[in-house]
Amino acid sequence: MGRILALDIGSKRTGIAVSDNLKLIANGLSTIPTHQLIDFISKYIKENDVERLVIGKPMQMDNNPSKNMNNVNSFINLLKKKLPDLPYELVDERFTSVLAQRTILEAGLKKKARQDKALVDEVSAVIILQSYLEMIRPF
Repeated sequence: MGRILALDIGSKRTGIAVSDNLKLIANGLSTIPTHQLIDFISKYIKENDVERLVIGKPMQMDNNPSKNMNNVNSFINLLKKKLPDLPYELVDERFTSVLAQRTILEAGLKKKARQDKALVDEVSAVIILQSYLEMIRPF
């Protein structure tokens, strides 16, 4: 039984989260430069049992893709070439950045930590993954 890896892909950085083996809890893993993402995933799946990727799908309020969808599509095209056997799913990521900032604020982190965009990206990936885990939960 493998883990699920979630990505909040941005033009510069990508937040990454991973599930536990039981697929109950999402945990922040890292934030890395987007141009290093395929190499990071390749290495991670060699060292860990990863069942699938969950990728945040950037959407606008009117259900049209946001401009960041171009970055996501570019990554997916590269993923299909480099790791063709790794299944993936897209999950709506609307409001994840707002929820991440609110979560960080409610956690009582100092202002400097709250302004850390890498932390916001990682927490956003956690929110994307946790919503996916709740969606697939059989009960």
